[in-house]
Amino acid sequence: MKTKLFIILSLIIVQFSIVYCQSAKGLHTVKVSNLQELQGYFSYKPDADIIISAHRGGMLPGYPENCIESCEKTLSLIPSFFEIDPRFTKDGVMVLMHDADIKRTTNGEGLVSDYTYKELQQFNLKDRDGNVTPYKIPTIVEMFEWGKEKTVFNLDNKDNGPHTWDYYIKQLKEGGEWYPYKNIMLSVRSLKEAMYYWENGVNDRMFCVEISSKEHFDAYDSSPIPWNQIMAYIRLTVDPEQEELYGMLHERGVSIMTSIHPTADRVGKKKDRRIAYLRELVAMPDIIETDYPSEFTELPRTREELSSLREKAVKRIGN
Repeated sequence: MKTKLFIILSLIIVQFSIVYCQSAKGLHTVKVSNLQELQGYFSYKPDADIIISAHRGGMLPGYPENCIESCEKTLSLIPSFFEIDPRFTKDGVMVLMHDADIKRTTNGEGLVSDYTYKELQQFNLKDRDGNVTPYKIPTIVEMFEWGKEKTVFNLDNKDNGPHTWDYYIKQLKEGGEWYPYKNIMLSVRSLKEAMYYWENGVNDRMFCVEISSKEHFDAYDSSPIPWNQIMAYIRLTVDPEQEELYGMLHERGVSIMTSIHPTADRVGKKKDRRIAYLRELVAMPDIIETDYPSEFTELPRTREELSSLREKAVKRIGN
């Protein structure tokens, strides 16, 4: 039934050539200046459009990952928020870089941690196709400054380890350099990490946490972190067998997010990738994290439109 449904959906998309384009005039922005506004942005709303999150800041031809200019370009096309990846330079400056080595994403090579921030500025960022761009590696504060009153950042910890937790705490608490930026959510890899922040006074932020099982749910339900400060990562796709879990999260006002950068984003042909994206949209998570947010400008994201598409597919199966 599920496979048949997706085949019919694919036929509907090809037959009717559905194209939903956003206006490129201005930026699609969201203003978050306190915890309440951050909670409002991420709270579950059954009639809300599917939110598209830009993994690694989003990517387009000529626009590299983890780059201020790429984020700006994305917001000119589609509403989004940004998962970004911090790393330390040799002289302790936090910059944005997904890999420990700069070879894949710049015209240089070597570890981020082997260069000072000033030394890194000799290199230029490359886009996903390997083309060198005019853009430079930004500091995290430069990204935060650009993004204030524009968007939200989901801050990943990468492989920097617990010493980074202490750095985040120092920066986020009153008096820290990041304290004025209230549009920051912390992406954590475990309840232990979330609790470390919480117990050390980081209580005015939201946490992106994995809740893909009842065991995860129970662990967070028993923690002091309130549900209205949690956004749930449910892994790569909506699992029909976990409907009860999703319902429990929604009852507590928690939005659920899938991350498709290892799956649908890797489909080679754009037409096939578009159909793969539609499959994920029709499953209706609340948030989809993707490397290519701009490609979702051509797809429906309202629940009404997606429900209608699904009903058409089911009807065709019945016939």
